[in-house]
Amino acid sequence: MGKAFSVVSWNVKHFKSPKARANRAVSFLKSQDADIIALYELFGKDVFAEMVKEFPGYSFYITEGKSSQEILLGVRNNLDAFITQKLEFSSGTTHISPGLLATIIHDGSLYPMLFMNLNSAPTTQGMGLRHEMMERAFKYRQRLDKLAWEVGDPKVNYIFLGDLETMGMNHPYGRSIDAYTELRKWDDEECKKYNMRRLRKSHDLTYRSCDGKQEGDYDHVYVAEHLSFTKFGDAEVDVRGWVTEPEDSQKEWREKYSPHSLIYFEVHKV
Repeated sequence: MGKAFSVVSWNVKHFKSPKARANRAVSFLKSQDADIIALYELFGKDVFAEMVKEFPGYSFYITEGKSSQEILLGVRNNLDAFITQKLEFSSGTTHISPGLLATIIHDGSLYPMLFMNLNSAPTTQGMGLRHEMMERAFKYRQRLDKLAWEVGDPKVNYIFLGDLETMGMNHPYGRSIDAYTELRKWDDEECKKYNMRRLRKSHDLTYRSCDGKQEGDYDHVYVAEHLSFTKFGDAEVDVRGWVTEPEDSQKEWREKYSPHSLIYFEVHKV
């Protein structure tokens, strides 16, 4: 099957400042030549006009988050898209931005894509918020399935992705959960329940703080089982950024661009 469209997902961490870093990020994004661009943690009023100017062949949409908790989505103009903000994926807290649902239309097929930024922490409260939002993202497939069955479509091409902050939980009473166990819960239980899977990435590690003290496997793509994707070696998601730099250059890259690497993937036609 041929490619339907390509997607970039990247947490740019306070995109507006400094200006030089924002310019470098724009240049890096342009080099990806993706059909869909999703950016997280930015200041919309400062970035929206700049992105429109730098990417003239795209239409842009943004969530209404607090401070820098916003998601910006760019869709190449040769793709039809219906965009809605999903407040149920903010859990009523300013610590999590609303989800952004983009239904991409390609050759008559619909691809509902839910973009999320679960800005969180390894606390019991943070774990609880992530757990709630992840469960909602999986269950959303049931709603989409029902809508599809009503019009006679047997399969929903559902994808949800983003900076999901899967970092486990530090519990004060000896009941901590590591990040691997948190991911395994979604892979072993919810994926099987909802006929979905997590795409394999070229690098598991996607985040490292600029000082190198914190790192994690935070950025993920979950998809309906029947969908297929371009392969990058054994992976279906190519991680690009500081992880692919020589070790002595990685810290400089994170400081110049973002402590998050960018993830890129290509969806095949159904």
